[in-house]
Amino acid sequence: MFKSLSAGAIGVSGSTREIAELAGRHGFRAIDFNAAEAADLIDAGQLDSLKSLYATNGLRVAAMGLPVQFRGDAETFDRDLAALPRLAAAAGAMGCDRCATWILPASDELTFEENFELHRSRLAACATVLGAEGIRLGLEFVGPATSRAGKKHEFIYDMAGMLGLCEAIGTGNAGLLLDCWHWYCTEGTVEQIAALRAEQVVLVHVNDAPAGLAVDEQVDNRRAMPGQTGVIDIAGFLGALARIGYDGPVMAEPFSDAVRALPPDEAVRATSDSLDKIFALAGVTPA
Repeated sequence: MFKSLSAGAIGVSGSTREIAELAGRHGFRAIDFNAAEAADLIDAGQLDSLKSLYATNGLRVAAMGLPVQFRGDAETFDRDLAALPRLAAAAGAMGCDRCATWILPASDELTFEENFELHRSRLAACATVLGAEGIRLGLEFVGPATSRAGKKHEFIYDMAGMLGLCEAIGTGNAGLLLDCWHWYCTEGTVEQIAALRAEQVVLVHVNDAPAGLAVDEQVDNRRAMPGQTGVIDIAGFLGALARIGYDGPVMAEPFSDAVRALPPDEAVRATSDSLDKIFALAGVTPA
């Protein structure tokens, strides 16, 4: 496992150069991949300079977000899917082998069966394009009960359900974006993680939960920095991932107003420190 910076998750914005310099300064080993920016640079003949930027700051590429709107109308999906090969090729050229997105846990319009088929077919099309460039697709389940409350139709919201969708996609390169927050909110266990194969986990997010709330009262965008409150068993979570041989990026996604209010350099430093803290708690030495 290695420390990766998702700048947007802590409210830090900037060009790839700006993010890379911040990440390198504070001990990160990877950053999220901006596929659109990279594709433009590569088209302009700047692939070598982009690779040099990463190397100079001691970084590798962590993961890209899925740049396809697969939840809405067919026309938008088809347009985005047609643009995906160019972006996937840029990712492949930079050694980015992971892509991820999240799955909404409920719908007012689609039944479970209708929603499942929409996700299966559209994500299979995306995964096929990504797979041609050696990229895996990580799917994140959204666990809080409050995210499903008031919706007409529940959809996938836990690890078992998401693994089922990955299998149904059938391309061989779909797996989990495993977030300890959503694992906690579905009352997941260390044993469930220990039963996974390393290749089933594409990407890992870490954070903590506010104290004083029951599991079913937690709200998705109200979180804490990794290891801040001790509500989530982060040592058990990371320890299980280490035992199954997960060797990919670990990034903080705290949605913390306090961190977002910090200047970029301080926000990145605080995030790096929080990751160091939880790795030490878990007795895991990051690569």
